[in-house]
Amino acid sequence: MGKIGIFFGSDTGNTRRVAKTIAKKLGDDADAPVNVNKATVDDLLKYDALILGTPTLGDGELPGLSSGGSAESWEEFLPQLKAADMSGKVVALFGLGDQEGYGHEFVDALIFIYDQVIENGATVVGAWPTDGYSFEASKAVVDDEFVGLVIDHDNQSDLTDERIDAWLEIVKPALAAA
Repeated sequence: MGKIGIFFGSDTGNTRRVAKTIAKKLGDDADAPVNVNKATVDDLLKYDALILGTPTLGDGELPGLSSGGSAESWEEFLPQLKAADMSGKVVALFGLGDQEGYGHEFVDALIFIYDQVIENGATVVGAWPTDGYSFEASKAVVDDEFVGLVIDHDNQSDLTDERIDAWLEIVKPALAAA
């Protein structure tokens, strides 16, 4: 198995912490997580297996300058990815959101990354059940499941490690085969 690349966008640091936890649990199978504001498309494309993470900010938006972020992030990186060929890449996604404060747009930003990597030819793995969450709406629900792991650090931080462990058991075989 080649190394897994982990890339994230973050404003408060919570997504970075989850990315670091995932990397630690993967051990030697993953490289150190990289904030997308310090990455190039070529950095991302050198991996056949990727884990991409994002919070949802503002009105269901990707983190970035226009959503009130303090630095560039996925909002600025994703347009650069549009021309990339991701055929043969296996991608697992994770997102952070607040189901109580933003239940009407819970983890919506995940769908923007999902749509882009699918459009670029990648295979997305790691759909996650909506059970155990209480929210009104989410664009990140496809076929009755989230498009990736969902973490609610604000309201369910006690479930974070358990959810990461269960999700990694789902995605590891597909990432290893990439």
